[in-house]
Amino acid sequence: MQDFFQKHLDKYGDLIINWLLTGGVKIVFLIIGALLLHKIMKRFIEKAVKIAVRPDKFSSPEAEEKRENTLTQIFLTTSQISLLLIVSLMILQEFGVEIAPILAAAGIVGLAFGFGGQYLIRDIISGLFIILENQYRIGDIVSFDNASGEVIEISLRKTTLRDLDGTVHHIPHGEIKKVSNLSKDYSRVNLDVGVSYNSNLEHVITVINQVGNELANDPLWKENIILTPQFMRVNDFADSSIMLKILGETLPSKQWEVTGELRKRLKVAFDKEGIEIPFPQLVLHQPKPIAVEQ
Repeated sequence: MQDFFQKHLDKYGDLIINWLLTGGVKIVFLIIGALLLHKIMKRFIEKAVKIAVRPDKFSSPEAEEKRENTLTQIFLTTSQISLLLIVSLMILQEFGVEIAPILAAAGIVGLAFGFGGQYLIRDIISGLFIILENQYRIGDIVSFDNASGEVIEISLRKTTLRDLDGTVHHIPHGEIKKVSNLSKDYSRVNLDVGVSYNSNLEHVITVINQVGNELANDPLWKENIILTPQFMRVNDFADSSIMLKILGETLPSKQWEVTGELRKRLKVAFDKEGIEIPFPQLVLHQPKPIAVEQ
């Protein structure tokens, strides 16, 4: 019995040693090569993302850093999964396992997953393009078809908004058909002011431009203003007033604050200069009574 075990031990021992010297060494080199390739890919992806994501003067460092981290994580995760699958299949092949049936089965499973998770895949692909194209960033004010508010979080699958009421909206990327970014690069003061038809337009224009210049030079507001709010044109002849268009440019998301302050200052200046801001009035003409002869 001992001779029997010794004979088989010598036989299989030689086979194991031969395999370790051939296939085993290959597996070790595959694992080491995969680890080195992963480190190289990680450094390459991080540098490539930093080069591709070019910050502008309007974006905050925090928003750009979050965008870089999101893109880096996406590409790293994808590369890690791909590398792991390739190395695993190569190792199985070294153990004598036929990988062709495995690839066929994986294709069938992937096809079934594609049909079952098509909405998830749609959300992920749409989110990837949103992040790559830099359609909006964390902190931007955006309007979708079904929700509006400040972007507080962007993941690969969904965007999270908080509106003025404080309500948080979670919108899957696949459901976003139209994106209106209200704070991309810069924002605009777009104000219509109505004055009486009896007003001297040249005087009104002078007052408007003066108020805009004072606001742009105010130490509390000048950091938020890019282009001084000024008279643009006579926009309309309304029923009760002449509508004047005032335009200016501000830092992203600062248009509402600047416009509110501009309205206040215009009201004060108009009152001081005797410029009337009319309101709709209804004039009733009562017919004279008809005298009846006795």
